[in-house]
Parts: sequence; structure tokens; C-alpha cells
Amino acid sequence: MTLVAGVDSSTQSCKVVIREAETGALVRQGRAPHPDGTEVHPSHWWTALLRAFEEAGGLDGVAAVSVAGQQHGMVCLDESGEVVREALLWNDTRSAKAADDLVAELGGRQMWADAVGSVPVASFTVTKLRWLAEHEPGNARRTAAVCLPHDWLTWRLMGALASGIPFGVEAWLDAPRPPLDQLVTDRGDASGTGYWSPATGAYRTDLLKVAFGTVPLLPRVLGPAEEAVAAVAGGSGAVLVAPGTGDNMAAALGVGARPGDVVVSLGTSGTAFAVAPSPSADATGAVAGFADATGRFLPLVATLNAARVLDAAARIAGVGLGELSDLALQAPPGAGGLTLVPYLEGERTPNRPTATGSLHGLTLATSTPAHLARAAVEGMLCGLADGLDALKLTPERVLLIGGAARSEAVRRIAPTIFGVSIMVPPPAEYVANGAAFQAATLVTTPEWRSEETETYEGEALPEIRARYARATQNILD
Repeated sequence: MTLVAGVDSSTQSCKVVIREAETGALVRQGRAPHPDGTEVHPSHWWTALLRAFEEAGGLDGVAAVSVAGQQHGMVCLDESGEVVREALLWNDTRSAKAADDLVAELGGRQMWADAVGSVPVASFTVTKLRWLAEHEPGNARRTAAVCLPHDWLTWRLMGALASGIPFGVEAWLDAPRPPLDQLVTDRGDASGTGYWSPATGAYRTDLLKVAFGTVPLLPRVLGPAEEAVAAVAGGSGAVLVAPGTGDNMAAALGVGARPGDVVVSLGTSGTAFAVAPSPSADATGAVAGFADATGRFLPLVATLNAARVLDAAARIAGVGLGELSDLALQAPPGAGGLTLVPYLEGERTPNRPTATGSLHGLTLATSTPAHLARAAVEGMLCGLADGLDALKLTPERVLLIGGAARSEAVRRIAPTIFGVSIMVPPPAEYVANGAAFQAATLVTTPEWRSEETETYEGEALPEIRARYARATQNILD
């Protein structure tokens, strides 16, 4: 039996799945936490990856591995391959002014959309590099190479495997690193940097130089089924290393998204994305024109606030997430007029990085845990419904995935907010599964069976979104 490994290195944790290459059957799995914060030293990701592999039984029998990671994070390396400073993650908004400056300096939103498919916001790597150049010039000067979280982990894996040291957490913690020129990435994750064009398939080093003042070494962009290395000697034999990709691109692979599908993912961030045959260029900045991990494209809308909105509401109500779901279903649709605008970490779509959350319509009647729970679920979903509208697509299917999609209240309320039927696949590690599928393509022609989905119906209630729109307008005013 040929096995493959898929890795999901997310904001909060690292998950590893080991699957049978041809059928996708789950054999074993593991996970390990990441530290909190919006800047993290990459060594924590490496340690978590090794511990997750250890919990998953190591690399015995694994023929290929692929790493999917959180998009946009800025990892700066010096000439010797050492990390220059803690990585700034996608949800670090300190570069909001840098984003505005870059848009203004380089011809406006349409120019950026045409050049790289997206208008930079604080999430994008290019804005973080501008921030670094302005606020930490010494670290900027030390930076010889820039890569993304999944790129860095793939690079470290290549070095550990090539060393021939049998797998072990302690043995691999300080495993040799490859030369910097062996850094690789894929088109999906590269499309979130702000200096790679999905339309042309090339880096825009001219934009990077304006942003950062120089052009550091960048990872080589591999094709969807191209090996990072042909084969490396691991403790259990040769292991192929796949290009890896960004987390949203891997989720699309993992859920089996096809043209005509829109996937709504409710994790730490919330995303709505679709598989498309051609690149997009939205000058409003609402839609990021990403590439996917198959050679097609992945127009995507992202919000900073998703599952953590429910975490916050549960904390306020003094209940667990299961009880929060029960409470939400006890309150009437629309929560009696109570509306939560959940900008708890600023916001990306719409681009309001310094905004805060707010409650509207609070009365004695709505001052109950149930009304708060309902407003939290509806507010989170309204933000994603706005994103779905921004894609300007008429989906054949809407697939709801992510940690918050496990909430029964989210599943039952979603159709009333989105105005369409919702399909919910069984809970699974779809990012890690997508990475494993990519790894499987290096060793076989995988024929993975699609998981059965549940369909949720509900009468559309446009008045809830109308009230949400008025509340968000009040913030803008």
C-alpha cells in the first residue's frame, strides 16, 4: 500500500493526514498547536509539524508529502538561511497604511488588479515588506530571501529528508537546511504575495522593488504536479516532495471543488472562493484574483472574522460552542433586531483594518444569551454572504466547510442568509486532505471517492442582510 502525507500548517495549529495514495483512505493522523499572535517565529511551525508527524506515526511507508499553509505570511531569511525576524502573519494589520501607500504610488487600484489580479490590503506579503523597509530598515537590509509559510516548511522538509537522518522530533529539529536557491513555491500561494501575476505566471519584481527597495531571492514557482525534488533519501526510503500550496487552494482540492462550485470556508478567517477557467482582476479590491493548485484560477473573497466570532460570543455568554449553537436556534430569525457587525480583528473585505465590532438594536428584549448567539451567527454569515455577492457568480453548488461549519446553528441559518441551498460535506481536514491529494498525484492517478454531503434548505430572509448593511454603513459614516 502506497501512502502519502498532507500537511495543513494553519494559523492555529498543524495537522497531518496520512492517506492511501490511490483511494484516499485515511490511515493515520496527528496535530500540534501553534502559538497565538499575529507574528510568530517560523521555528514554532517546524516544531509543530514534527510533533504532528510523530503523532501520525512518522513517515513510515510515506512515498510523497505536500505542505499547505496559511497564505500571505512574510518569512524573511538572511544569506545563511536564518530567520531575520518573526514572521508577520496574514492577519497582522500593521501594514494597512503601507497598502494604501502602495496603491496610491503605483497608479491606483486598477493598475494593481491588472498587474497581479488583486488590490493589496494589509494581508498581502508585499505590504508587509513595505512596512519592514520603513520600520525595520536593518532587518530589511539583512533580508536575502523572502518566502511564504508553506514555502519555508517545504524547504525545511527537503533539508531534513535529504540529510538521511531517520525521522524523529529531536533528530530533525536542527536538521540541515538546503541552500536558499532551493526555495520553491506554487502558483496558488505565490498569487497571494502581491508580486506574482496569475495572468502571466511570472513574478512582478518591478512592483517588489518599489515596495521593498530591492529584489531579494524569491522561491521558484513549480507547476501543479512538479516535484520540489525528484527524490530525497529519508529514514524510510525515497520520499517525493510536492510543491505544496496555500490553504484555500488546498481546501479546493480537498473538497473536490469543480467549475460552478462556490466554497465558503469558516475557519479563523472566512473565505468564499470559486474554481474559474480564467484569471480575474477586480479593481474594487473585494475579490482577490488568485491562481489555484491545478492550473486554473481561484477568485476569492476573504474576511478576517469567522470562527473566532463564535468563540467570542461563547466567551461572553459563558457557554461552550455546542451550547452557543443551541442558544442561537432558540432565538427568532433576525435575533429580534439585534445585529452584530463582527469586525473583531479589523476587517479585510471590506477593507477596514482598524475597525472594531459593534452591536446594534440592543433592547431589554434582545438582552439575552440566545439573542446574542443568534446575532453572532447571523453577523458572521452576513459578512461571508457579502463576499459571495462580490464574486458575481451564480453557483451550481455552495459548499460550506471549516471549523464553524460544524455548528448546527450555522448550517441551519446559512440558507436564510445566503438565499440558496447549502451543501455541507462531513467534517474533515480539507486543507490537509487537499495537500495529500496533491502528493498522491506524484505517485499515482488518484481516484478518491467524494464524501457524502448533507443539504440544508431554508427560506431566504433578505431583511436580515438589509439590517446588517445599514449597521455596517453606520460604521463607515
